[in-house]
Amino acid sequence: MTPVSRRFRSVAWVGAVLLLAAVPVLAQEDEQSPADSPTGWVFRWINFAIVLALITYGFRKAAPSFRRHADEITERIQEGTRAREAAEKQHREVQAKLAGIEAEVAQMRVEAKRSTEAEAERLRDLARTEAGMIEHAAQAEIAARERAARLELKALAARLAIERAEVTLRQQMTPQSEAILFAAFVRELEGKRN
Repeated sequence: MTPVSRRFRSVAWVGAVLLLAAVPVLAQEDEQSPADSPTGWVFRWINFAIVLALITYGFRKAAPSFRRHADEITERIQEGTRAREAAEKQHREVQAKLAGIEAEVAQMRVEAKRSTEAEAERLRDLARTEAGMIEHAAQAEIAARERAARLELKALAARLAIERAEVTLRQQMTPQSEAILFAAFVRELEGKRN
């Protein structure tokens, strides 16, 4: 049981006792009773004093609880106010960010467009450079193959010339011409020996 409900029960008991004390007085009001006598008035004042004392005692006992409860409520209200202020501040910050987000998006688009154009230009320059290098390499390869083809052609021409000369020599060589050549060769050797 909470302290507030205990206090409420105490006040309820006091109210019930007062009601029971007042019932006989209210029931005899129509008749001439001893309550109208001076003794009756004394008892009424004593009854009033007792009831007043009980009510005062009940309120004094309940007052700290009411004060504590009021303080708790005040503290919760203050916490709620602080939480509301923090939420409003956060809301204002979010609104400010949302207001600036369109400008940020526009700026990001401009930067992205600039970087895309710069990247495209860089790729074009790189492609031109690479195309030039490929062209230079191709011309060097063509020149090298041309030289190789010329050398091969010269070698082929020399071989064909030698074969042709050999064929021609075989056709022109007779045993007589061989003897003349052999004699000339021997003379040459003899001449060199001397």
